Amino acid sequence: MSVASRHVVGTAVVIGALAFTLIALLIPVQNFGGGSATAATAPAADDDGAGTLSTAFGPLTPQDRDFVRKVRLAGLWELPAGRQALQRGTRPSVRTVGEHLIEGHSDLDRRSLEVGGALGIDLPARPTDQQQGWLDQMDRAQGAEYERLFVQLLRRAHGKVFALVAQIRAQTRNSMVRALATEANATVLDHISVLEATGLVDFDGLADTAPPNPSVPRPTK
Repeated sequence: MSVASRHVVGTAVVIGALAFTLIALLIPVQNFGGGSATAATAPAADDDGAGTLSTAFGPLTPQDRDFVRKVRLAGLWELPAGRQALQRGTRPSVRTVGEHLIEGHSDLDRRSLEVGGALGIDLPARPTDQQQGWLDQMDRAQGAEYERLFVQLLRRAHGKVFALVAQIRAQTRNSMVRALATEANATVLDHISVLEATGLVDFDGLADTAPPNPSVPRPTK
C-alpha cells in the first residue's frame, strides 16, 4: 500500500472513531422507574399534567417541577438519617457522614422551598412510603449492622439522584431550577465521597438487580 493510501485509510479510521464518539455522547440518559438505582441512570420524571409553564425565570417543565420536589423529598428523610448517624454512629467516618448530610440537606431544603415558592411548585411535607421504610429499617438495626445499612441505603439513594441532577443541570431552561441543580450537584457528590470514605459501601449491592431494601451482611469476627 502506498504512503498516500495509508494516509487516506488512517484519516478514515480517525473520522470514524470521532463519529462513533459523537453518537455515543448524543444518546440520551436512559430513564428507569422506582426500585434500585445507580449513578449511570436517572429516574423517570413524574408528570404532574400541568405541562410547560412560562415563568419570569424561563420555561418550567414537568421534569423541572419533579426535580424540585425530589430535592425536597431527599431532605425529608436524609436529614433525620443524618441526625440519627450522629447519635448512633460509633465510627468517626459514619458520624462525619451524618454531619455532611445535615449541613448539605439543610441548605438544599431551604433552597428547594425558596424555588418552590417562587415558581409556584407544590412541595411534599413528608417522606415517601419507601423513604419512611428506609428510616424504619435503620431504626430496627443495631450496632455494626446499623452503620452498614445506613451507608448502603444512603449511597444507593445518592447514586440514583446524581444522574438526575446532571440531566436537569444540562437540560433545564429555567434559571432558578438550574441554580438549584448546580448546588445539588456539589452536595450529592460531597455526600457520595464521604459515604465511600467509610469503607462500608458494598458496590456489588448498588447494581440495578439488587433489591430495593438491600440486605446488609453481619460483620465477621
